[in-house]
Amino acid sequence: MIVAGLVLAGLAAVLHVYIFWLESVVWTTRARAVFGTTEAEAAATREMAFNQGFYNLFLAIVTAIGIALHATGSDAAGAALVLAGTGSMLAAALVLLLSSPDKRGAAIKQGALPLLAVVALAVGLTL
Repeated sequence: MIVAGLVLAGLAAVLHVYIFWLESVVWTTRARAVFGTTEAEAAATREMAFNQGFYNLFLAIVTAIGIALHATGSDAAGAALVLAGTGSMLAAALVLLLSSPDKRGAAIKQGALPLLAVVALAVGLTL
């Protein structure tokens, strides 16, 4: 189960790097179609999206470092970082779901992999 959790965490990290790219790199161009924003809305929220994208990148980095630590034998530190990263991803998805029910689809997409990773790791670590 631990390996499955680490693979799921890795996929969640990749997804959050993609979200970083959308929010911080192509917010006013390609991301407009993904998020359904107008040119004016994208321009008005560019700085906020840029900053938010980096939060997603940092969560992916923490998760990736945790996976690398676990793979190199630092099981406790690795698991702690993976759970911190994926747990934060999951918490952010829950905040989105609860604060903006109309964005339920995005919250589920953002939170499904971290949820599965947290559950698999928790089960694997307790066995």
